[in-house]
Amino acid sequence: MITLKVVLSGRVVSLILIIVLLATVVNTCLVISVYTKVSDVGQTDSSGFEYVISQTGSTFQVRNTLTKEIFSRVTSANDAINYALLRGNTIYLKGTFNLDEDVLISNKWNAKLVGDTATINANGHSIVIRGDDYTYSKYPLVSGLIINNGTLRIENTFGATITNMLFQNSKVGLEFANDNTWTEFSKIENCHFINCVESIAFRTPKGTATGSYESTEINRCFFNQQDHSIAINVEPNAELSCSQLQNIRIWIGEYGNTNQTGIRLAGTMSQTILAGAVFESFSKAPDRLFAIDILETTYTVPIIGVDTEFLGAWTAEVHNPYGKWNSSAGSAFREKDLPIPIGLSGTYGDPVTIQRTSLKIASFKPRIQATGNFNGETITVRIKLAYIDGSLSKEITKTFTNNTTLWLSDDEILEMFPSQNIITAIIIDATCNKNTTNATINISGYGITG
Repeated sequence: MITLKVVLSGRVVSLILIIVLLATVVNTCLVISVYTKVSDVGQTDSSGFEYVISQTGSTFQVRNTLTKEIFSRVTSANDAINYALLRGNTIYLKGTFNLDEDVLISNKWNAKLVGDTATINANGHSIVIRGDDYTYSKYPLVSGLIINNGTLRIENTFGATITNMLFQNSKVGLEFANDNTWTEFSKIENCHFINCVESIAFRTPKGTATGSYESTEINRCFFNQQDHSIAINVEPNAELSCSQLQNIRIWIGEYGNTNQTGIRLAGTMSQTILAGAVFESFSKAPDRLFAIDILETTYTVPIIGVDTEFLGAWTAEVHNPYGKWNSSAGSAFREKDLPIPIGLSGTYGDPVTIQRTSLKIASFKPRIQATGNFNGETITVRIKLAYIDGSLSKEITKTFTNNTTLWLSDDEILEMFPSQNIITAIIIDATCNKNTTNATINISGYGITG
C-alpha cells in the first residue's frame, strides 16, 4: 500500500484561509434580504415599545426592539407604520419625518404612536386614526410629536388620548369627525397650537353618524392665534356635550388684529363646562376679535365657570347676536307669563316645571297672576321645589277668586327652602273647585342659578 503524504506550506494554508474568509463575506453580501440583524444596538428612549421607526433620506427603517430585526425597504411612512401595527401595538418615532401622503391607521385597538419631540413635516397631509365604527377603533394614544403643516384626524374612535403635542403652521391641527357612529371620551392634554387656521375642530357628522363628541376633555392646552383663525371650532350638529375644557389659555391679537376667535360654536355644548379658561387679547383696536362666538345654529352654549377670565380688549367677549341663553353659576334668568293648566273639580292640571338647562337653581322669586272671567269659582295654585335627591319641598298654596297679581313673600319662600340641598326645579300646578272656568293662571319670576 502506498501512502501519499501531502505537506502544505504555511503560505498555502494562509492563502486558503483568506479565500474561505472572502467567500464568506461575499456570500453574506449576496444574501438579498430586507432584514438586518442588529445585535448590539441599545435604544433606551424606546424602552417598552415594540417598534422604532426612523427615516433616512427617502426610506424608512422599522426596527423590532425584541428581535433587533430592521425592515428597511420602505419608502412610505404609511407602509412603515402599518407594517409595525400589523405585528404589534406600540411605535416609537425617532427623528424627523417628511410625509408625501396621508398616514391611515384603521380599525386598531390600543395603537400607540409616541415620539420624544419627533418632528413630522406633514406637507399638508394627515395622520388619520379611524374605525369603520367606534367598536373597531379604541384607545389610541398619540404623544410627544411636533406636527408641522399637517393634521391629526380622529374619526369614529372611542377613548383617544392626545398628549404633549405641538401643532404649528397648519390649516387644521387636530380634527374630530364622525361618518359612522361617534367619537367620544377623547382626552387632549398638554398640547400647544401655534399659527393654525383651526386648532381643534369638531366636524358636522356625515352619513349615518351621530354628532356626538361627548365626554371630551381638553386640559392644559394653549393656543396662539393668527388673523382669520379659530382655536376651537364646533360645527353645526356637532355635539361637544358633557365635556370639560379646563385650564386652557387662548391668546388672541398677538399676531395680527382681525377676525380671531377663541371658541366658535355652531353646534351644541350642553352641560359642558369651561373651568379655569383664560381668553387673553393683546389687541389695542380689536377687529372682530371674539373670545366666544355663538352662531345662529347653536343649540346650547357651555357653562362658563366663575373662574373663566376675559383679559384685554375685545370686539365682544361673548358674541351672541342671536340671543342664545348663556349660562354660568350665578347667572340671572327669568320666566315671563308662563301659562299654568287648570284642572277642574278639585283635580290638579298637568304640572309645569321650571328648570335651567345644565344648571341648578340658587334662588327664584315667583309672581302669580290670575286673569279672566271669574264666576264664583276658587282657583288654587300650588308651588313646590324639587331637589337633586328626588325629594320635594313643602308646598305653598295660593287661592284666587278674582283677577289678582301677587308675589310669594320671603317668608313663604323660606318655608320651601331646604336646610341644605340642591334645587333642580320649581313645580307649579293649579285646580278649580268647579267643573268649568274661564280664568287663566300665569306665572312669572326671576332667579339666580347655582
